[in-house]
Amino acid sequence: MANIGLYIELKEGKSKKSNKETLSFAKKSGKAVYAVVFTNDVGPYLDELKGVKKVIQVKGDDLTYQPDFYADTMAKIIKDFDLEYFLGIFSAQARDLFPRIAARTEDAGLINDCLEIDLENNQVARPVYAGKLLCRYAIEDKIKILTLRPNVFPVEEGGAGDPEIATVDLVKSEPKIKILEVIKSEAKKIDLQEADVIISGGRGIKTKENFALLQEVADLLNAGIGASRAAVDSEYATYDMQVGQTGKVVNPKLYIACGISGAIQHFVGMKTSRVIVAINKDPEAPIFKKADYGIVGDLFKAVPLLKEELKAVL
Repeated sequence: MANIGLYIELKEGKSKKSNKETLSFAKKSGKAVYAVVFTNDVGPYLDELKGVKKVIQVKGDDLTYQPDFYADTMAKIIKDFDLEYFLGIFSAQARDLFPRIAARTEDAGLINDCLEIDLENNQVARPVYAGKLLCRYAIEDKIKILTLRPNVFPVEEGGAGDPEIATVDLVKSEPKIKILEVIKSEAKKIDLQEADVIISGGRGIKTKENFALLQEVADLLNAGIGASRAAVDSEYATYDMQVGQTGKVVNPKLYIACGISGAIQHFVGMKTSRVIVAINKDPEAPIFKKADYGIVGDLFKAVPLLKEELKAVL
């Protein structure tokens, strides 16, 4: 039986929400699961990791993310623990890290942004051409390295049995690059790629200050705030908020589009949302052809009404 490894990605010392999806998928595979965590104190993560065979705790003097150190360490773990599969979240960090892992691992292949995975037949499916097609791949490499799109794979809570813990040291070779600083966005509160609910504004929001209307609704729904490229180009919103072909691809349970016309470039970034609600005063706006529910009206009247209704029921 092949072993399956997975990278538990941490953000500010906390396990990212989408790790639960990767864990659930791995546990259901019927394979022995090895979870890799870069931490000097594995205790806070053990409840989440119940049911896996082994937790591989990576220790070091400084575990701040540095791509060369992380990639060298995980390539060694894949070899030493005989991992045939290695999984992670399709996140900003994974885009940087997982190609490096694949390059350092002998006879390994990488496929990012997976929507479907068939381990029995070594096949995966991922979107191509900005989501216009779903492409299926057969994996012939000995080591299969995959990242899973957040909010696609179901989560099953809980797990039985405490895992074994193995400790390894961070591999610190001479780095080719070094991250000097991570500048956080002031506007970003919730990771859009992990958000269950997103409310986005387009050019119809008119000013940067008017995004406060959306923030009031977002606070009630614990939602992320997104924006169309038109809103970003108009400097109403920052680039880290942009959803679409040239921004983030998101997959929330609920996507509320306010003052967004629905150009294909925006749609490909959110079309896999489970429910799409559109608010636009133009009844001919393309967004209505793609929305599950539509409100034809002025967003400056509709959004405050939505806020009051939510306050009454939440």
